[in-house]
Amino acid sequence: MAVKRFKPVTPGTRFRVGADYSDVTTNVPEKSLVVSHKKSGGRNNTGKMTMRYIGGGHKKSYRLIDFKRNKFDIPAKVATIEYDPNRSARIALLVYADGEKRYMIAPEGLTVGQTVLSGEAVAPEVGNTLPLKSIPLGSIIHNIELNPGQGGSIARSAGTYAQLSARDGKYAIIKLPSGETRMILSTCLATIGAVSNAEKANEVLGKAGRKRWIGRRPRVRGVAMNPVDHPMGGGEGRASGGHPRSRKGLLAKGYKTRDKKKTSDRYIIERRKK
Repeated sequence: MAVKRFKPVTPGTRFRVGADYSDVTTNVPEKSLVVSHKKSGGRNNTGKMTMRYIGGGHKKSYRLIDFKRNKFDIPAKVATIEYDPNRSARIALLVYADGEKRYMIAPEGLTVGQTVLSGEAVAPEVGNTLPLKSIPLGSIIHNIELNPGQGGSIARSAGTYAQLSARDGKYAIIKLPSGETRMILSTCLATIGAVSNAEKANEVLGKAGRKRWIGRRPRVRGVAMNPVDHPMGGGEGRASGGHPRSRKGLLAKGYKTRDKKKTSDRYIIERRKK
């Protein structure tokens, strides 16, 4: 996949850098794996706005993704590589030997017609899912489980990957995309390869309207508000706003909000880079 620059025929295309979608093989999703996706507009069940700057946007259908990859030792053929409006990565439609169809997150290098497998004794090839204890050290992996059987929750967005660096008893030591090094049970599953669509980071929307299509409303700076609306609001002229804070008054830059007694701390060997 690559990005393409647009000719500046309109103000919106002058700075636009978009995907060329050369890796996408179809624009019609598998009907049995699509469900309706209702938008909240940032409101909760009582109608009160609890998240600002959310609303509008193009209508989307949700594609059901198999993060668990728990059909073991049954080969699946890649039927299509598709665009998913709900995530930055591409998705692949798998057709299993028994006829079942499932979507998975497409790794870089996965092609239509390729066969993928899940299981303990399968080859560590791109798209295959294995327990961490069966993956060779130094391998690039994604869609990693935190707890056995839970389904992959780490390294799922476009271009991300983690690296299996060592094993220690019943734990595997993994270097995460954030730079954090942590221990995960070696019975947890992970998929070989890096996530597709790595060029996503180079895309430029080009105009404010495309942000609205995504469902993001204009974000207002705290400094531009009144004192009643934000701790950094008010002042004569262009006041700087004092110490950076959130709307609730919590310090925003450098202030640690993680619980000091969090139980998972003992599994973290090295903290993420600042």
